[in-house]
Amino acid sequence: MPSTPRRLVRRAVWLAPLLALAGCSALDGAASRLSTIGGLVTPYRMDILQGNVVVREQVQALQPGMTREQVQAILGTPLVASVFHANRWDYVFTFQRQGQAPQRRVVSVFFQGDRLERVQADELPTEEEFVSSLDVRRKAAQPPVLEATEEQLKAFEAKAPAPRTASPVPAAAEPAASPAPAAAPSYPPLEPR
Repeated sequence: MPSTPRRLVRRAVWLAPLLALAGCSALDGAASRLSTIGGLVTPYRMDILQGNVVVREQVQALQPGMTREQVQAILGTPLVASVFHANRWDYVFTFQRQGQAPQRRVVSVFFQGDRLERVQADELPTEEEFVSSLDVRRKAAQPPVLEATEEQLKAFEAKAPAPRTASPVPAAAEPAASPAPAAAPSYPPLEPR
């Protein structure tokens, strides 16, 4: 019998790390599941805007034969100006917003010597389109109509039962004088005395 407790201890020594290892693999996606609290509440993730915003109007303003200084005045400082590709400037723009697909646009400007040769660009938005894409406020819905039409009122009256009234009191039983005013309501004090 003395070997049985030793076997139990030996098994426990082997079983504990295996259970811990299995628990670690089960917790692999737990952080992402807990961060959304069942998908109801998500943590705030700030917008990440990197690079140069280049819009369609800026690219249309470029003309072959412009100098590097003129191109830089229109587009700004290039994000990538490689030593190995001295005749090429790259303007890369990335924008990440929570709940939306990341945006990435690349504009490459090629020079022949010191003069602009050609421009290669992704599909670019106009300045107005880009600014409107930044607006994250919810669009106001059409406000509800607060007045009922005559047809709606008639339909409501047809559906609603007529209110019950008390049985009419005979004219002889009515008092000649108007009833006494009701007593003012009595409220408890706000603070104890």
